[in-house]
Amino acid sequence: MNKRNYQKELDRIIEKNTRDGVTPRLLLHVCCAPCSSYCLEYLSDYFDITVYYFNPNITSPDEYAYRLSEEERYISLRDFKNPVSMTESDYDPQTFFDAVKGLEREPEGGRRCGRCFRLRLEASARKAKELGFDCFTTTLTISPLKNAALLNEIGEEMGAKYGVMWLPSDFKKKEGYKRSIVLSKEYDLYRQNYCGCVFSRKKEG
Repeated sequence: MNKRNYQKELDRIIEKNTRDGVTPRLLLHVCCAPCSSYCLEYLSDYFDITVYYFNPNITSPDEYAYRLSEEERYISLRDFKNPVSMTESDYDPQTFFDAVKGLEREPEGGRRCGRCFRLRLEASARKAKELGFDCFTTTLTISPLKNAALLNEIGEEMGAKYGVMWLPSDFKKKEGYKRSIVLSKEYDLYRQNYCGCVFSRKKEG
């Protein structure tokens, strides 16, 4: 079976939209400011973006609020070609604990993470449908520690379920991850040392 190149798939979509002279409305699920830094810089040339901050996996309220404020600060500091706005979900970490129940002892990157991806991408697809967006995707694929193929598989499933186009991505390609590090330093963004949940903090901290 051929391994899909999600970056090339995204390139083809962008090329077609550019030829057609359209700027689709994209709901971009964002996990944190550092991961979003490159994604927004790149995608805002081709899409009208609304950042969707839905991260109940961040199980410390203070950490959640700090990451949210950093995302808002980064957006406010950048001049984007097309509009970038932001919407926040209700913060309810219990939804995360319910989703991963029974997998608390799973290793980082294991089945618990898959459940977390599913929780956040389903919410993103639902929100994109509710607000009438043309497509949705997530910044999570920029991380070298995240399974881009699994994220795209879940995203496509949720897009089909809710009738909204999933925008394929693997943002670590084209030196995306390296660019996010440069931008994080340039804008003095808070780079956390764990993904967000209490379980990942135990592993990383």
